[in-house]
Amino acid sequence: MKKLLSLVAVLSLLWAGFANAHGPSRQKVTETVEINATPDAVWALVGDWANPQKWLPPVESTTAQGGTEKGATRELKLKSGGVIKEELKSYDASKMTMQYKITEVDPKDLPVANYSSNIKVEPNPAGGSKVEWNGAFYRSFMNNNPPPEQSDEAALKAVTELYKEGLANLKAVAEKK
Repeated sequence: MKKLLSLVAVLSLLWAGFANAHGPSRQKVTETVEINATPDAVWALVGDWANPQKWLPPVESTTAQGGTEKGATRELKLKSGGVIKEELKSYDASKMTMQYKITEVDPKDLPVANYSSNIKVEPNPAGGSKVEWNGAFYRSFMNNNPPPEQSDEAALKAVTELYKEGLANLKAVAEKK
């Protein structure tokens, strides 16, 4: 009986340890913008998989392969000198939507892991267009006790700022045309 009670006590302690362990949790960001331009004009910018530098400020240049077919890839050279590699998961020009994922990124450039994103353009009932950009991801540091620059908060902040800056610039570029 003593052995059984000892075993129960040890298992209880182990279970408590597992219950207190906390790795990263999936984070989500959604940003939208209304643009005084037709959906077709906005999609001409957003839907150009090979040229996001036309509207996305951190991107200096892009090397893309595979057109807009599922599995197409692109390598974004950032103005900061970093590189982000992405893969197209789906692309539907008739619905003005695309989904992609990051396949490789240095946490110094964007502190995320397992990042996937959707972007869509649709008519705005008030006129013009509405663009919604959303993403889901984990922080780049996958263990417990991340350094501050690789925490959930840092990942959320970085993606939110990227989306807001990108959509604000998309609005400015689309409304100039």
